[in-house]
Amino acid sequence: MRIISGTHKGRRITPPKNLPVRPTTDMAKEALFNILNNQFYFDEIRVLDLFAGTGNMSLEFASRGCTNITSVDSHPGCIKFIGAKAAEWNFMIKAVKMDVFKFLETVRDNYDLIFADPPYDLSPEQFSDIHRLVYERNILVPSGTLIIEHSKQMDLSHLTHHTSTRRYGSSLFSFYKSEE
Repeated sequence: MRIISGTHKGRRITPPKNLPVRPTTDMAKEALFNILNNQFYFDEIRVLDLFAGTGNMSLEFASRGCTNITSVDSHPGCIKFIGAKAAEWNFMIKAVKMDVFKFLETVRDNYDLIFADPPYDLSPEQFSDIHRLVYERNILVPSGTLIIEHSKQMDLSHLTHHTSTRRYGSSLFSFYKSEE
C-alpha cells in the first residue's frame, strides 16, 4: 500500500502483519480518488472512515489536505497503527476504537463524506444497517456522500439515495447522495 497523491505521495504504508484487514487496493483507491477529486475540496470537508483497518483511506485523505478525519475501528492494533502514522506524518486524524455500529448509534457529528469498508462477510442486513444508521441519524450533511465498499456478490443498489456503483477488480464502491 502507498499514498497515491498529495503531500506524502509515494510513501509506503506498512502495517503490522497481525492486523485483521483487507485493505483497499491501490488501483481501486486511485480510481475512487479520481472520482472524488471532481466533487470535493479535501481541505474543506469532514471525513468519516468506518471499519478503517490500516487507515489506508484516512491517510490518503490527509495527504490530500483533509484536516478533519475520524477513523473508526474496533481492533486496538488498527487504531494504534493509525494513531502512530498520523503522529509520524503530522496528520489530523482522530482514531476511535469502537464498534462501528455503536459509533453510528451515538455519534453527534456530521460529515461531508463517509467511507465504509466493512468486512465482506457481514450479512446483507448489516450492510443495510450502515446505510440506515447514517441516514436515520443524519450523520451525513444534506449534500454529503456515503460510499460503501463491498464484494461483487453483494448488491446494494436497492438502498435509498443510490446514485451509482463502480467496480474495480473484485471490489465495488456503491455511492449514495442525498438531495440538498
